[in-house]
Amino acid sequence: MPKRKPSTGRSIALALAGGGPEGAVYEIGALFALSEALEGLDFNEMDLYAGVSAGAFVSACLANGLTPDQMCRAIVRPEPGMHPFTRRTFHTPALGEFARRAMMLPKLAVSALSDYLAHPLEESALDAAGKLSQAVPVALFDNDPIRAYLESIFERPGRTDDFRKLRRSLRIIATDLNSGTAVRFGEEGYDDVPISQAVQASTALPGIYPPVSIGGRYFVDGVLLKTIHASVLLDEGVDLLFCINPIVPIDTSLAPDPDGHGQERLITRGLPTMLSQTVRTLIHSRLSTGIASYAEKYPDAEIVIFQALPHDERMFFTNVFSIASRRAICEHAYRMTRRDLLDRSEHLLPILERHGVTLRTDLLQDDDRDLWRAAGVPDAEIKPSPSTKESVTSRLKSALDDLESAIERE
Repeated sequence: MPKRKPSTGRSIALALAGGGPEGAVYEIGALFALSEALEGLDFNEMDLYAGVSAGAFVSACLANGLTPDQMCRAIVRPEPGMHPFTRRTFHTPALGEFARRAMMLPKLAVSALSDYLAHPLEESALDAAGKLSQAVPVALFDNDPIRAYLESIFERPGRTDDFRKLRRSLRIIATDLNSGTAVRFGEEGYDDVPISQAVQASTALPGIYPPVSIGGRYFVDGVLLKTIHASVLLDEGVDLLFCINPIVPIDTSLAPDPDGHGQERLITRGLPTMLSQTVRTLIHSRLSTGIASYAEKYPDAEIVIFQALPHDERMFFTNVFSIASRRAICEHAYRMTRRDLLDRSEHLLPILERHGVTLRTDLLQDDDRDLWRAAGVPDAEIKPSPSTKESVTSRLKSALDDLESAIERE
């Protein structure tokens, strides 16, 4: 059993999982719902933070004093102290990687052909051609803009890109590519790495972003080993741990199916969707096993986890790089978390009270509460985010109206 450090009083921590840009937006919406419903708890004053992948991005911002409402506002409008959340930050093509690999092709082709001609009976043409795979780029996108984005935010007054200067403890988890082991940036021995670079390493999902070189070693996404890495905080003697996980596989049998093709929706969307569902399934299964084991490993700690729902089509299929979609995901996470808090209020109330936290059920019962007004976005900037079904219906009605007008003009 892991050795658990003794608690030094009421200690509360936050662990955030990955999930790509949409996962980060989901976590921001969920955090705002929690921050306004949990009285006596400040998500910028947690005793410990741990983040992996997208969760590393959000937890680093929280530890640096960026509030959930600030991050919500930054999703839909320019926010002082923040920079635009754009596609370019996350989806800049890795042109340098493409060029380097392309330059390897002539030499690899000559080597493959020479080997085949020298040993035609021992090596097939397919085996020889397989050597050309070394010229395949290791990533589609450049992740240096992610580091630069965070660096520019953390260099502002009152913030820091140095783990050692934070008021609260922050752990960013990445995977050492060569050893396959987890590294906890922010711990002694790994606290001299800039926070922005640690986040860059933790979000380096193989195939999407290139490994990040730090101190002569290469690091990739920490989610390869664990989904949340909650044990990083539990080993520190945490008494109450909040976890947020947006990575849940979709169950199309539970999702709305207006066209009657629910079971084929994943297959018809091609390989990226199939891979997404596969990865989500593996990650979620591992998370469930890990959470179940914590009761025995850490009997004195209490864990409260919030997750997306298995029939959550909005989280699975939404393109987060349109402003409307970002708003929709953030609103969706806000509503789902509020509903989850209310549904589990009977179970959560005694847990929270033991740690000096009050659950505002009266606020949760207010069905008219609006995320953007609560977050301080002026009414003039608030526009309703129609659901996918409403949007399609609206476009169809508009098209029919145009057709009717055209017929009348004839």
